[in-house]
Amino acid sequence: MSLNLTDITLTYPDGDSRLTALDHITLRVPKGSLTAVVGPSGSGKSSLIAVAATLITPDAGTVAVDGTVTTGMTRGELTDLRRHKIGIVFQQPNLLPSLSAAEQLQVMAQIDGRKPRTARDRAMELLDAVGLADQAGRRPHQLSGGQRQRINIARALMNDPTVLLVDEPTSALDHERGAAVIELITRLTHQQATATVLVTHDRSHLTAVDQVAEVHDGRLRLPADAR
Repeated sequence: MSLNLTDITLTYPDGDSRLTALDHITLRVPKGSLTAVVGPSGSGKSSLIAVAATLITPDAGTVAVDGTVTTGMTRGELTDLRRHKIGIVFQQPNLLPSLSAAEQLQVMAQIDGRKPRTARDRAMELLDAVGLADQAGRRPHQLSGGQRQRINIARALMNDPTVLLVDEPTSALDHERGAAVIELITRLTHQQATATVLVTHDRSHLTAVDQVAEVHDGRLRLPADAR
């Protein structure tokens, strides 16, 4: 198992009381598999992604990434874990406007101390994997929304993470481009052997995923044989 969330509870202050965002959630995502998390707005999907990404510490329960339990880790240790083990694809690509497609990826590896040539080779490998090798020199304003999201996905894979977390990647895309992005995430999950969690409100593209988890009022529902 590359990602294990076990009995996770997360609450937020709400006046004089606390609001439960995640209520005793357990989710296991094996290496090389894709789990889609669906549910209405406000159901807890984004909170689940934030906890899985170690961006928020839950009130109770444990998060294990590639066998490493994050309980008790310092902020610096968690940052290091994210840098080496977790790739995050946010809803908006947030690409740097002054950098080319290849440079968007290279900067991630350079932050991690890789040599420029090694970073360039890995960037071009991933751009080829997402079908954008011929766009390596283009900047964000020269690319379509779907192309920018593909670069966003490639960037998240730059440091060879074992866990890939994807938050609403198709929200700003039309149906056809959205379907292409989900197909890409599915293919890369198997090729790169990541444990992938895809948060989405759109169920129409989920025929190829390995597991679908539904979140309602902070509670997770899985097929009976998936736990």
